[in-house]
Amino acid sequence: MDIRKKYSLCGCLLGLLTLAALVWAWWVQHDYGLWGRAAAVLSAALFALLGLRFVPRWVDFWSDGPLPEAPTDEESPLTGLWIFLALLVLDLLVLAAAWGLRAALGRSGSFADSLGFWTGTDSQHYLAIAEDWYLSEGELARLVQLVFLPGYPVLVRLLQHLTGNYLTAGLLLSALCFAAAGVVFYRLLRLDLPHKTALRGVLFLCLLPGSFFYASPMSESLFLLCSVACVYLARRDRWLLAGLCGAWGAFTRSLGLMLVAPLVMELVADCRRKKPTERRLAPRVLSIALIPLGFAAYCVVNYLVAGNPFQFMIYQSEHWSQHLGLFFNTAAYQTERALSSLADKPHNFLGLWLPNLIYGFGALALVAAAAKKLRASYTAWFIAYFVVAIGATWLLSAPRYLMAMPVLPMTLALLTEKENAKTAAIVPLTLLWLLYFLAFLQRWQVW
Repeated sequence: MDIRKKYSLCGCLLGLLTLAALVWAWWVQHDYGLWGRAAAVLSAALFALLGLRFVPRWVDFWSDGPLPEAPTDEESPLTGLWIFLALLVLDLLVLAAAWGLRAALGRSGSFADSLGFWTGTDSQHYLAIAEDWYLSEGELARLVQLVFLPGYPVLVRLLQHLTGNYLTAGLLLSALCFAAAGVVFYRLLRLDLPHKTALRGVLFLCLLPGSFFYASPMSESLFLLCSVACVYLARRDRWLLAGLCGAWGAFTRSLGLMLVAPLVMELVADCRRKKPTERRLAPRVLSIALIPLGFAAYCVVNYLVAGNPFQFMIYQSEHWSQHLGLFFNTAAYQTERALSSLADKPHNFLGLWLPNLIYGFGALALVAAAAKKLRASYTAWFIAYFVVAIGATWLLSAPRYLMAMPVLPMTLALLTEKENAKTAAIVPLTLLWLLYFLAFLQRWQVW
């Protein structure tokens, strides 16, 4: 048997046995009903399928064989500028649509007044931190804001000196970061894909349900920009800048720590294909180490504010019952809560639980379907991100977390090479985007 096939077989068996053991341990320790257990098993099965398709790609990626060459098709020198401007316009259209649709629903007021609507979710916490920083004493509602990382509020505070208003600064920062992220995301895709496919990836980035959150004064746009910039710069062999972008990503969202996965994958693959004298291993490893240092800086903030570098974990647990759990357990409790809300809380079903379940199962199914086309480092990034993000024991924001995972629009771009496949993806995504946006405007527990 070929050595690569042996490694693939061993990796697949080890992964399946580990997953099976976790599922069995979970099964005997929980008393979910039939539908909850079925949802957990389905989630684990989709994850297993993803793993089985990923491991052979991983083994090939870390072999010493050649990698696919970059495409050579031409593009306009103004492509990046047009993407930047188009996403800025889209951002304004989202804000205008929110104003117009809320007016149609009976919420009168000027466009400027309607911008205050965007402070109704976690935005209010980010803006309060930008204005007053974290508090070490006072009302509990302000103390627990320590769970929101400082990367975004710091930049809002700096930009506020130009705008004179924190909300305006937040909206402007999000718009600029989203537009810039779209450009860098396109450049990242162009390292492996032709121009039309890369543009389609940017389109799907905008069409993912919940992408209207990129317009809000929250950290999604900044986090997306840090993420794609980190991976792109590493791919272009600019490791120090990649590490710095990753560090700010981890200072912005704890999921930024997952950027270590694709960078380690890329580092090993590159070293396998270079002579020892060409590897420059030490500076690259140090650059990757900057990423967890970004999160460590957040822990220092916790210590300075509350006297405990991990105070955020206490607040997460006591205030939100939030711990790190198993992703398939999330599928179980979300399914049971969705079913229980059907009768007496249909708005919760439509705005909260159903979108969470669609994203959780849909993301796994899509990446599993595209795993043989995706670069192995990107699949590893998705797996690490998904396990942590969806493993939360009280998850309300799966759509918002997963839409900021760049591998999802990459996947859609790869799966829609044929015209009928593209139509089959764009039409339902557009409809779901609109429905989810309406649910958000109605305050149907869209977080």
